[in-house]
Amino acid sequence: MSPEQVEDMYDAVIIGAGAAGLSAALGILRTDAIKEMKAEGRSPKLLIISKLQALRSHTGSAEGGIAASLGNIEHDDWHWHYYDTVKGGDWLADQDAVKILAQYAPQTVVNLERSGVAFSRTDDGHIAQRKFGGHTKDYGKAPIKRAAYAADRIGHQILYALWQQCIGKGVQFAEEWYVTDLVLDEGKDKACGVVAFDTHTGKTHAIASHNVLMATGGAGRLFHTTSNSWDLTGDGMALALKAGLQLEDSEFVQFHPTGLAHTGILLSEASRGEGGILRNADGEAFMARYAPEHKDLAARDVVSRSIMAEVDAGRGVADPKDPNGPKDCVWLDMTGIDKAHMQEVLPQVVETIHDYAGLDPSKDWVAVKPTAHYTMGGIPITTDGEVYRWEDGKRHIVRGLYAAGECSCVSVHGANRLGGNSLLDACLFGTRAGESMAQSIVKEIPEIDEQSSDAESQNATQLAADKRRQSVKTLLASPTDDNAAETDNNISSVETSTKPGADQSDSSSASDATSNKPDATNDNPYQLLADLGTTMERAVAVRCDANSISKAQQTITDELLPRAKALHTHSDTTAFNQELTAIWEVNNLIELAQAMLDASVVRHESRGAFARTDFPERDDEHFLNHSMADASGKVSWQPVHIVDMPPKSRAY
Repeated sequence: MSPEQVEDMYDAVIIGAGAAGLSAALGILRTDAIKEMKAEGRSPKLLIISKLQALRSHTGSAEGGIAASLGNIEHDDWHWHYYDTVKGGDWLADQDAVKILAQYAPQTVVNLERSGVAFSRTDDGHIAQRKFGGHTKDYGKAPIKRAAYAADRIGHQILYALWQQCIGKGVQFAEEWYVTDLVLDEGKDKACGVVAFDTHTGKTHAIASHNVLMATGGAGRLFHTTSNSWDLTGDGMALALKAGLQLEDSEFVQFHPTGLAHTGILLSEASRGEGGILRNADGEAFMARYAPEHKDLAARDVVSRSIMAEVDAGRGVADPKDPNGPKDCVWLDMTGIDKAHMQEVLPQVVETIHDYAGLDPSKDWVAVKPTAHYTMGGIPITTDGEVYRWEDGKRHIVRGLYAAGECSCVSVHGANRLGGNSLLDACLFGTRAGESMAQSIVKEIPEIDEQSSDAESQNATQLAADKRRQSVKTLLASPTDDNAAETDNNISSVETSTKPGADQSDSSSASDATSNKPDATNDNPYQLLADLGTTMERAVAVRCDANSISKAQQTITDELLPRAKALHTHSDTTAFNQELTAIWEVNNLIELAQAMLDASVVRHESRGAFARTDFPERDDEHFLNHSMADASGKVSWQPVHIVDMPPKSRAY
């Protein structure tokens, strides 16, 4: 689906068609201000751009549930949800934002139901709820059933319902368009628009807009083992970096404890919420030693580190698909769950295990290992979805630029996200961002100023599009072509961004590092993506230290960056050239990896999902702060918002 024509100027452009992007679009259209505007015969010019067909967005893969203190199964209180989220995030979450998350969670779920989400039901017809890791009653005393679910396909239900609502309201989509550039004004104070590449036609479009929202999802493809789909390549976060903005808390990446061995495919936390038990090679239910009160339903970072501790102690098991391989897995035992009940509430988990492991979980133990799952950090935003820069100890709002969902960081997850809070974050703060954009759209602006602003945005966006078109031509040219221009190959949106201290020359160390790698003629972005994933997995997967981080930084500088700069396509066509977009994606991931490693090396503590073996303790005196990393390698610190819950020991 593509727009019949591209407008000269949009009121709002949304990048990404998952739960956050669709919620933002509906947030705009459902406000009273926009309804009044439409009643007067003026409709906002709104466009959603997605590099996928909208219903393939990664939201559809979410399985277990969406958290809300509905109290449909047992008494619940949003204050308990607030406490659990702050504790789960190891006190790095901004408590003003977490209060909004917890307080408006029930309303968000009810509104999803009214939008058509077919939740599973209790016998008396209420929305069904189940236990999820880290969610408790009475401020941590016992697990509680808080996750509203639709069997184990809640993301699929939410995605389809929101998409249908958008279609019903006439929202225009540009599907399988890839956004290559985020365009800001010279002072980086205002959004001008984006540059987007139509993969169907091979045309590059300058899309000017008064408001731009980034809702591009996460970056699991930074790692070799991940539950994320192939398309989650950190595009929105990288676009922000390349536009001169910062990322907040990018070092915090959640590894879900139960990725199916050898695939990384997620086996929902609901499998443990329904009674599944983790066991080591001795058959021991080992979580009782690490989290005696919550056991297998402790927070995800706790469970992932516990699994790695068992592996390190020699109590891991090999993947049955590779019995002579490393013993880096543990068993997930679901045999205690009634088979009929399992099939009713965990059909996707059962199907995944059967199709990819060849096992019946009602009879067989299943090998699992932690898998990269969620990026807690991202583009810094206010609770109204506004993107800001952190400078001189203050937040400087970038006018007209918004973000929502996993690519953003309103900091409700802190150092570790609780299960069920990601869909809630995307839907709730996506809606709030949409409501903020609606106010911007209807705001009265003097006509002369509006015309001047439009011309400025259109000129800036057109200039960026012209440079992108030239870059595309270069990528399509063979490196042996005499007419091929030497360019940056999109390490940044317009000009190369290299970290300070990186050697630009063909140094001996770089030569040694790449000696066993393909030459420029035979190399390709897919191999480079795999090599980057292996590098990042060795460096910062579940745990890290100064040495592992430094090695990864050196590998990227000496080996991966030179290879990325030398990439070119092996076909000279622009239409449906997947290698072209893959080159952009791998460059985005390298940009993001550098920022993540920059933030990791200066955080001398362990907190939540970020565990440094050389700094094993949490350090509130020095690091009760958000890291703010930019593309130059600079990392500054923003204090965490503590409202009424001072830090204390975190235990499960």
